Amino acid sequence: MVREIVFDTETTGFEYAKGDRLIEIGAIELINHMPTGKTYHQYINPEREVPEEAVKIHGLTYDFLKEFPTFDKIADDWLDFIKNAKLVAHNASFDMNFVNYELKQIGKPEMSWDDCIDTLEIARNMFPGARCSLDALCKRFEIDNSARTFHGALLDAQLLSEVYLELLGGKEPNLVFEKKEAKSLLEENGDKKRVLRQARVFDIEKDLDEKHQQFLQSKVKNPIWMA
Repeated sequence: MVREIVFDTETTGFEYAKGDRLIEIGAIELINHMPTGKTYHQYINPEREVPEEAVKIHGLTYDFLKEFPTFDKIADDWLDFIKNAKLVAHNASFDMNFVNYELKQIGKPEMSWDDCIDTLEIARNMFPGARCSLDALCKRFEIDNSARTFHGALLDAQLLSEVYLELLGGKEPNLVFEKKEAKSLLEENGDKKRVLRQARVFDIEKDLDEKHQQFLQSKVKNPIWMA
């Protein structure tokens, strides 16, 4: 069983080292690359004002966020949700660095880069030179993102989970057999020496054959086998 968490974050800005803070986390659980319906979503009080430039992107103001818990109050729930899972994010370095900075500030274990999959990197390798933003990939794979008037962590995680499945090869990537399974099937069915039999010969009475030929000539116009 492969358990993956596709996640996205929203922040007050781009530089955690200069005081920007995490304000939202949204995540979708996948088992064997398929959504289970289990999600995680949390708004976070950044304990600072949210710049207008950031509000224009995600629509989250400090007046709204100040009613929610600070990161230290929700960290354990987040770590429990992602436990023993691979992490999937778009431009993963941004999300990973922000969450890990917050975890480090409160003495919690950081998320492992070894368990991280960056869909932006996958997309750039698959489509060199093409735009690989989340919106661009939704358009490429015909995924409806019309509800994305603002960036939102849970909605973006949902869209990214659909994009991720397409990057893996489509809606049903598990239909691709593992090498071991494919080899086993080949050994069972495709690698046997087949016994070829002589074609069967049917004796047809002369008068029946003549009637058949007459029928074809009278009923079938311009037969393709005579072309």
